[in-house]
Amino acid sequence: MGKLIGAIVGFWAGGFWGFLLGLFIGSIVDRSIRVSHFHIPSGDRQEIQDTFFSTTFTLLGYLAKADGRVSEAEVQQTEKLMDKLGLTADHRRAAIDLFKQGSQHNFSLPELLGKFNQACGRHPNLKQMLLVYLISIALADGAIDSSEEAVLRQVAQGIGFSGFAFEQLLRMIKAQNQFSGQGQGHYRHYQQAPSASELDLAYDALGVDKSISDKELKRAYRKLMSQYHPDKLMGQGLPEDMIHEATERSQEIQAAYDMIQKSRKS
Repeated sequence: MGKLIGAIVGFWAGGFWGFLLGLFIGSIVDRSIRVSHFHIPSGDRQEIQDTFFSTTFTLLGYLAKADGRVSEAEVQQTEKLMDKLGLTADHRRAAIDLFKQGSQHNFSLPELLGKFNQACGRHPNLKQMLLVYLISIALADGAIDSSEEAVLRQVAQGIGFSGFAFEQLLRMIKAQNQFSGQGQGHYRHYQQAPSASELDLAYDALGVDKSISDKELKRAYRKLMSQYHPDKLMGQGLPEDMIHEATERSQEIQAAYDMIQKSRKS
C-alpha cells in the first residue's frame, strides 16, 4: 500500500521521476511497517512470552485430563517436552505448576483463552504455534483420541480458528511428523524415487493439492517457512526456549518440499 500511494503521489507531483522516487519511499514505509508488526516493545514482548508459556502448559494439563484422569504416560510426555525444550530449572517448576492447574476440576478454559487472546491474539503465528504444541503432544502416543480432539477443537475455536482451518492444520502436522527423525517415514535422506503415498504425504505436509503449479507450490512453501521462522516468532513474543518446535517444523516442511521438487524435476 505504501508503494502504491507513494507512486501515485510521486507521479502526480513529478512525473516519471517522481513516480520512481515515490515508489522507493513507499517501499521503505512498507518495510518499516512490517518490521514494527513483527518486533514489539520489550515490555509487551515479556507479557506475551509469559502468557504464551503459561497458556501452553496449563492447556497441556487440561488436555491430559480430557479423558477424566491424568495418566502416567501423559505426565511423561509432558516431561519429555520440557526436556526437549531445555527449560531452565525455574521454568520447569513453573511449567509443572501450570500443568497441575490445568488439570484441576475448577479450571476455566474460556477465562484462560480470553487472557491469551488479549495478549497474543493479534499475532496469528503465535495462535498457530499454540495449537501446534497441543496437537504435537496429543500425537506423541501415535494417535489423538476423541476426548483430546474435542479439547483441541474447543481451543481452536476459542482463539479464532474455523473448523476447516483446524482440520487442515491437524492434517498438515500429522503429515509433517512423517518427515522428522521420529516419524516412521523418515524420508529426509531417501535414496529411491518416492512412492505415490509418500508424495501424497509431502503435499499434505505443505497443505496443498498435488495439482498445484510450481509457482503456487513455491509460494505455499515460503509462506509456511515464514510462519515458522524463529526470528519472526521470537520477535512476536514466542519464548526463546520454546522455539525448538518451530525449528523442527521448518525442517520437516523443507524435507517435504525437497521431495516434491525432486519428484517434479525427475
